[in-house]
Amino acid sequence: MKFGPIPIDSAEGAVLAHATTVGERRFRKAHRLSADDVSLLKAAGISEVVAAVLAPDDLSEDAAAEKIAESMIHRNIEAKPAATGRVNLHAEAGGIFTVDAAKIDAINAVDPTITIATLAQHAPVEKGQMVATVKIIPFAVGSVLVDAVARICAGSEIFAVNAYQPVRVGVIQTVLPGIKPNVLDKTLRVTEARLARSGGRLTAERRTPHEVGPVAEAAASLARDNDMVVIFGASAMSDFGDVVPAAIEKAGGIVVRAGMPVDPGNLLVLGTLGGKHVIGAPGCARSPKENGFDWVLDRLIAGLDVTAKDIAGMGVGGLLMEIPTRPQPREPLPARAELKVDVVLLAAGRSSRMGGPNKLLALFDGKPLVRRTAERALGSKASGIIVVTGHQRERVHAALSGLDVTFAGNPDFTEGLSSSLKAGIARVAGDAAGAMIMLGDMPGVSSADLDRLIDAFRKSEGQSVVRASHEGKRGNPVLLPRSLFAAIAHLEGDTGARHLVEAEGLDVVNVEIGKAASIDVDTREALEGAGGVLQD
Repeated sequence: MKFGPIPIDSAEGAVLAHATTVGERRFRKAHRLSADDVSLLKAAGISEVVAAVLAPDDLSEDAAAEKIAESMIHRNIEAKPAATGRVNLHAEAGGIFTVDAAKIDAINAVDPTITIATLAQHAPVEKGQMVATVKIIPFAVGSVLVDAVARICAGSEIFAVNAYQPVRVGVIQTVLPGIKPNVLDKTLRVTEARLARSGGRLTAERRTPHEVGPVAEAAASLARDNDMVVIFGASAMSDFGDVVPAAIEKAGGIVVRAGMPVDPGNLLVLGTLGGKHVIGAPGCARSPKENGFDWVLDRLIAGLDVTAKDIAGMGVGGLLMEIPTRPQPREPLPARAELKVDVVLLAAGRSSRMGGPNKLLALFDGKPLVRRTAERALGSKASGIIVVTGHQRERVHAALSGLDVTFAGNPDFTEGLSSSLKAGIARVAGDAAGAMIMLGDMPGVSSADLDRLIDAFRKSEGQSVVRASHEGKRGNPVLLPRSLFAAIAHLEGDTGARHLVEAEGLDVVNVEIGKAASIDVDTREALEGAGGVLQD
């Protein structure tokens, strides 16, 4: 591939390196120039363009990414169509991600033009989550390099999502004087919630004295009718001969490992009894926060074996988030102010599918749609509201008269969605942790819906994309963390932030808000069906 300035007479078939505008025509970056395109550029007085010219044995970035993805052997994973030299791969089921690290390293060592990134080994994933991405760096790459990568991929599985199984779990809770029943009841609720994410269920509970004999008897009984037994001791394990490991052995089982290099979670016990797994849960497993118990439990219910060697290898990365209720010597977490979120309300569009009238000025219960939407944003937990205007700017301003909103004018609104996103994000407050992108034409979204998205964003500590959904399908609004703002500044054309979310590999949290997430009013029929009345 040749890259650089190319005389316009030689540019047919070349791939543009930069977006180029000629009159009303805009050629996007990575556009392949046709003979008509070249004639148009020449007529505009353009003598050369910066572009890539492919050699006969080159593959375009999308073709190369697709060929590599097609050569991979994987389970419960779907490859999405290639775009901008990238193929993203998503989980088809919830489970535990496993990867052949040696193969990934070998692929990334072939040539810097070809890259693949994945989640960490044994990362828990949800259905639909991105687990890996193949990215071609330049506009094209030699087929010989792609063939070399395909050979590495051949023959064996490169990665997989090991799907969770709906296991049946029996729970034993030992009791000592002073143990309150509400503590035991809460432990059951937390355990049921842990199992619910994988479709498992808690089938039975036994409460016994904190003694070897009664625990051994209960374990043997529960192991006969369940896939797994979990034991919560009233007193933490203090020796490898303590009640829980001793009870597993007395019942005829084997202790695989007592103690693990994960904190919190050090005092976990793992054993087997009659071919069933038995976990002596550490005290921190009574809390819903992540701890070493989750690491072992999730792998087991995904059908993965966990050996003593596996547990011994969990130390790197095993220092997990602090649990505030645990005593010192752990260092206390610094106090953190509540994360601020601004709403970017997009109201610059031309309503082209309406055939003339501006849908944002349509009346809903006697009020312009854009005002109704802005008022709902103002009634939420958002810190500020930024309204991006363009088409019929003065009329939109008038419809929002008296509201405490900030206006961001977008003179380039005819270029598409990306221009409005950039205009809005540029006005987000410097101390805001995220921006909620809200469409002006979604009459069903309420203040309470927005609050649910903001709450989920704060729960993720501002690190996740939070997206409204309806029956599992993605919708709007979408809340973007500040880490994406810089990338939004480089968007072009009628493109939103969806591909950025996938490209950056951030966690996506879907919040079900019902039909409101998918109802917009792009057409007269849709608007009137939603109760709106168009104005001139």
